[in-house]
Amino acid sequence: MQVAIDGPASAGKSTVAKIIAKKLSFVYIDTGAMYRACTVIARDNKIDYGDEDAILKAIDKTGIEFKAVNGEQKVYAGNKDISLEIRTPEISANVSQVSALAGVRKKMVSLQRKMAGQTNVIMDGRDIGTTVLPNAEVKIFLVASAHSRAQRRLLDLKQRGIHSDKTVDEIEKDIANRDYKDSHRKISPLKKASDAIKIDTTNMTIDQVVDTILKKIKEKAKKL
Repeated sequence: MQVAIDGPASAGKSTVAKIIAKKLSFVYIDTGAMYRACTVIARDNKIDYGDEDAILKAIDKTGIEFKAVNGEQKVYAGNKDISLEIRTPEISANVSQVSALAGVRKKMVSLQRKMAGQTNVIMDGRDIGTTVLPNAEVKIFLVASAHSRAQRRLLDLKQRGIHSDKTVDEIEKDIANRDYKDSHRKISPLKKASDAIKIDTTNMTIDQVVDTILKKIKEKAKKL
């Protein structure tokens, strides 16, 4: 079974996807982390974030991998664990530009489909239900107010031990800018698939969101 969870930045996609994957023993694929890894590779190689050819060559040379370490999924670029680096404000501010590059998207979508082709998966991102896994049995589109997402982003950074000088209002402005870029890019823009179930998580707890999605998955599984 393929489960696609899409939505804007900090809507809770990764958090609930990880929990659901664990409960159902599905493989979890964080596509956003893959684009963030591409951005880290570009930065580490001092490549302009708009230089598609150079970024693609650097990705081929370095490689991107997900590894399970002590029961936790880690992201590696080459032999380097970049799980924390990909969440820093600098990478968050530039990942939209890198992920909008046609060649980068083509490479990552190919990898994502390959990963999803062998087992039960839950995959989250911005174009999973529309582009990556258009035939997914369950499609979810999470939304939340920009302000609540900014609060979540700041809390997430603190919990990861990543320092940020920005206020909630400044982060909210960054998120609104990210939303605009993601929804207006030419290739695979952020949008709800016509057959996706929309869930507003603004006033919901993580457990409530998880339970709602699990119910949808189980309902679908009965019909298959």
